[in-house]
Amino acid sequence: LKARPDIISGKTVAELLERFVSQLSESPAECYFSMGASEALGADVKSESLSSVQQLGVEMTVRYGKHLHLLKEDAESGLSCVLLSCEQFLKQQQRPVLPSLRCLQESSAGYDWFASSVFLLMAGDGERTLSFLQRFARLLLSAFLWLPRLHTSIHLPVATVESGIHPVYFCTAHHVEMLLKAELPLVFSAFHISGFTPAQICLHWITQCFWNYMDWPQICHYIALCVFLGPDYQIYLCVSVFRHLQQDILKHTEA
Repeated sequence: LKARPDIISGKTVAELLERFVSQLSESPAECYFSMGASEALGADVKSESLSSVQQLGVEMTVRYGKHLHLLKEDAESGLSCVLLSCEQFLKQQQRPVLPSLRCLQESSAGYDWFASSVFLLMAGDGERTLSFLQRFARLLLSAFLWLPRLHTSIHLPVATVESGIHPVYFCTAHHVEMLLKAELPLVFSAFHISGFTPAQICLHWITQCFWNYMDWPQICHYIALCVFLGPDYQIYLCVSVFRHLQQDILKHTEA
């Protein structure tokens, strides 16, 4: 990644991820989430429709994919099918709650940026995308990279679901703050003075899979690092971004 970052991108990353996740998903010791027989991705979703927010996300994703020369003209329908299949699949693992929070009243947790990223990685191949996500969903790693995976999930305690706080916030983002305090005390203090927490920024980055913050090859590297080396690299990457932005953050704090 450091010596020749251009090699670890596109088709190479897609193939590596597929093989790696396929191997892990076949090992019972690695499969943290059990999958029932009826819980299959790629079900018939012709009768379903996307929300206005999701439709906007699809248009944005396809526009970005065409700009990167990864998608063809007919990619919009393929991505829509992937997102609807994912939503239907994840609904099967959601627990019924009586939500007091608006964010829990919807069955989906906003636009699915991770599934969209995988769709671009797979060059717009919907079946390949769904096959990968089905295997990936069995791994604990999916809880950290694919945030909609745990939206009102049966795999979480009821109290956690009802709080509306995603585990990434009190796992990854919490550890980022702990490391910032130790390694980048000036950045940590700058956030403290602003009244805004680094954890909020991290959750925003991770939810969007760093879209609009990193270039596409860097997004590929982020996904690859976390899959190959473990979800703790999500923490290290966030800290490294804060280190990279340290001078800008301090400059803005002074201003």
